[in-house]
Amino acid sequence: MYLTGFADEAAGIIELQIEATKELGWGSIEMRGVEGTGMVDLPEEKFELIARKLEKAGVKVNCFGSAIANWSKQITDPWERTEEEVKVAIRRMKRLGTKMVRIMSYALLKDREAEDQMKEERFRRVRDIRRMFEDAGMLAVHENCMNYGGMSWKHTLELVENVPGLKLVYDTGNPVFTDDRAKPKPYPKQSSWEFYSKVKEHLSYVHIKDGIWNAETQKCDYTFPGEGQGAVERIVKDLVANGYDGGFSIEPHMAVVYHEGMKTTKEELKYQLYVEYGRRMEKLLKKAKAGSE
Repeated sequence: MYLTGFADEAAGIIELQIEATKELGWGSIEMRGVEGTGMVDLPEEKFELIARKLEKAGVKVNCFGSAIANWSKQITDPWERTEEEVKVAIRRMKRLGTKMVRIMSYALLKDREAEDQMKEERFRRVRDIRRMFEDAGMLAVHENCMNYGGMSWKHTLELVENVPGLKLVYDTGNPVFTDDRAKPKPYPKQSSWEFYSKVKEHLSYVHIKDGIWNAETQKCDYTFPGEGQGAVERIVKDLVANGYDGGFSIEPHMAVVYHEGMKTTKEELKYQLYVEYGRRMEKLLKKAKAGSE
């Protein structure tokens, strides 16, 4: 097992992403972007500069947190757009020595029921995405986010069934704020533990996020790991007890209310929050290991 994280939540610039990773004593980053731009969308010269800085610091990229087929991409978009994005990702992953990439199954079509989401076209495209990465010696893992597979654990299993060989990255926090569209209306929120329990045999990777659904504001109030409704501690304990040997990637997503006059700047607070989140995750994992001995 190893710990890593979306270090763009610590800072926008690569230098501070590296610094936060090294302060935690970790050896890798799940790269999503730098200064607000995704790794696939960076200009070539900018990407190469980042690659060199990572190499110099001795920090690996364990996973590309890509936007391929994610919630901002429509299933009605031309396939060629996705195909080109995959090709660029493969080329850049090879440059960084990265073997795993996060993918999704496209945004939900608005004002359509769960049964009317062009699922066959989604299955076809995800099959092709997975195959392209596999042919390059890489593993594509699907995340339960705001996409077809994320509608419920049943939809994720349907995706796995229709995309032979597909593996998953399970995000503990996404069910907290996501409607369970396998159940009757009005849709209840998903259960993180139930979702995990149903799909765990297909997991290759885990994102650690936690929070509490606020019915009044209709938003998720993000918390430190183990303090929300994401069943983080229970899931980590179960994974450890069953011999999980993959990665845990922190994705704090915690909204920090910054007040003028504070001794630390907003960016400093963001960095400190990421490091603190990582340390708490270390303690949670240590506790799970101790409990399984």
